[in-house]
Amino acid sequence: MIALKDILYKVTLDTVVGSTGINIGAIDFDSRNIENGDLFVAIRGSVVDGHDFIDKAIKNGAVGVVCEALPENLVDGITYVEVDNSSKALAFMGANYYNAPSENLKLVGVTGTNGKTTVASLLYQLFKKAGYKVGLLSTVRIMVDNTEYKATHTTPDSLTINKYLKDMNDVGVEFCFMEVSSHGIHQYRTEGLHFEGGIFTNLSHDHLDYHKTFAEYRDVKKKFFDGLSKKAFALVNIDDKNGLVMLQNTKARKLTYALKDYADYKAQILENQFSGLLLKVNDSEVWTRLIGSFNAYNVLAIYATAELLGLERVEILRLVSELDNVSGRFQYFVSDGVTTIIDYAHTPDALKNVLETINSIRTKNEELITVVGCGGDRDKTKRPKMGHIASALSTKVIFTSDNPRSEVPEEILKDIEKGVEPQNYKKTLTIVDRKQAIKAACQLAEPNDIILIAGKGHETYQEIKGERFDFDDYKIAQELLKQIQK
Repeated sequence: MIALKDILYKVTLDTVVGSTGINIGAIDFDSRNIENGDLFVAIRGSVVDGHDFIDKAIKNGAVGVVCEALPENLVDGITYVEVDNSSKALAFMGANYYNAPSENLKLVGVTGTNGKTTVASLLYQLFKKAGYKVGLLSTVRIMVDNTEYKATHTTPDSLTINKYLKDMNDVGVEFCFMEVSSHGIHQYRTEGLHFEGGIFTNLSHDHLDYHKTFAEYRDVKKKFFDGLSKKAFALVNIDDKNGLVMLQNTKARKLTYALKDYADYKAQILENQFSGLLLKVNDSEVWTRLIGSFNAYNVLAIYATAELLGLERVEILRLVSELDNVSGRFQYFVSDGVTTIIDYAHTPDALKNVLETINSIRTKNEELITVVGCGGDRDKTKRPKMGHIASALSTKVIFTSDNPRSEVPEEILKDIEKGVEPQNYKKTLTIVDRKQAIKAACQLAEPNDIILIAGKGHETYQEIKGERFDFDDYKIAQELLKQIQK
């Protein structure tokens, strides 16, 4: 139990009805989870408004309600707290309820369009190899040192974040690496957290269904850096023109990394093969099993962050050479001479990076067969761009379903096809069923050919009309290639 007044520390209060001296059992923003003695926080979501469930929360046992608008009929004995923004208030309350867990470890946030998962996951891996207890909050998984939990969002809600951080405190975690999405920043999920540093990877076309304009998307990312303290570091990729934008108003120590521009941390690609990269990082050479120029940026961000967090340069280089690929990020296998690559690339820029990387490595005597689609109920403006890039940079393309969600898959595919230029029409096929599309790619492939299956990466499901069906690109491709070879 904790006093409501202690939970409300740092929360800006508009109106209070009742006593803030009452004790609270738990906090929740889902009325169905409320039990006797709990605090209910009414949040206005994009689909559901928590204010509509205040009565239900009280009926279930809530003794306090935090909301943006007081109900017309107030119930005797219930404490009501009116705030300007319930989501922002929840973030501070979550930190207070769990005793400010982010202050008891070194928390680093990673934001950007592409590379968040790779950078956060590889930093977790590197610091584990260095012998530390480490936490990870990512799209792929949540790790409390050695204990794994399933991830449901890129950036979980603020209560969940603080709960996992408290769990990390309990087992002595020293460092935590966290993906910070634009949705998470915009919805105040990271408010009230104490960050040791922030990393900016890059910014390209994504989430414009949510943010409406690129400028808004960029400015939301910038808000994360604006909130960093003087004691924190802000590490940004300045080969991306938005890197310097992130640094404009931050109070944090400003540091840069780049492959092309002058920067605090600089890398040069010496060799780029399917077996890995040979890089020159500042004045030292390092071999890594990661592949492609986009991963050169990721390795550079990891190297810089590890140094900023106090690891020795020589040790960092040794550990970088031991890092393994992240699930669904340029993950590949070779079967009967056919190289199959699974990658999460679901934005135009990410797809372009992966295809350009493959083209820079292959000899051009083999086919590059790409299987790709676009998710439903998401930014429609990127679809023709994905079609254009895939058809321009591959020798054959099969357009197929990704996660169509509530949309008609055929309509999504029509949007993608609009981006194909006339000279590339003959390269393309459209197969709605994703398994059949992968099967077709496997049947088309000859020894030495390359298949890229893009868009879903680590995901092990397909979402169609509100249902999730088991679907793992990696496993399906392996099974189909074995069948075809028989």
